[in-house]
Amino acid sequence: MIKLLVLDVDGCLTDGKIIYTSNSSEVKEFNVKDGLAIASWIKMGNHVAIITGRNSFIVKRRADELGIQHLYQGIKDKDRVLKNIISTLNLELYEVAAIGDDLNDYRMLSIVGRSFTPNNGVSDIQKIVDTILSKNGGEGAVREMIDIIIEENDQKEEFLSLWIEE
Repeated sequence: MIKLLVLDVDGCLTDGKIIYTSNSSEVKEFNVKDGLAIASWIKMGNHVAIITGRNSFIVKRRADELGIQHLYQGIKDKDRVLKNIISTLNLELYEVAAIGDDLNDYRMLSIVGRSFTPNNGVSDIQKIVDTILSKNGGEGAVREMIDIIIEENDQKEEFLSLWIEE
């Protein structure tokens, strides 16, 4: 059973574009459906970690909004950070699902129990993951991943009950 989701940001939670305004502000666009699924996953008592290679105030803000407690930015060695997280949470690698889209995610995706890439993930990543999603990064790929895991974990009723009154 998956208990921890590990998310890359650029190319997974976003479309991978980094936009700088004329006053040097950074702009990122997040998908609200991804956000609802992440917040629901956490409400169900599960864990979410963001491990990303870049540093961005915007990512911290989004993590805070969603209640993500494990945020690691500016990380080059994602698999090392992941191993520290699972040790802290007393989990095993087979209880972890991760999504990544490019070569800096390769080692992390190679060791988790369930691995995903958006439809537009690079071909070297598509070759090693368990599932290539039908959605592109930033267009609901994380929601699609969570929906799959909830089905596999047999948690669909619990997920729906968070939002649908009976």
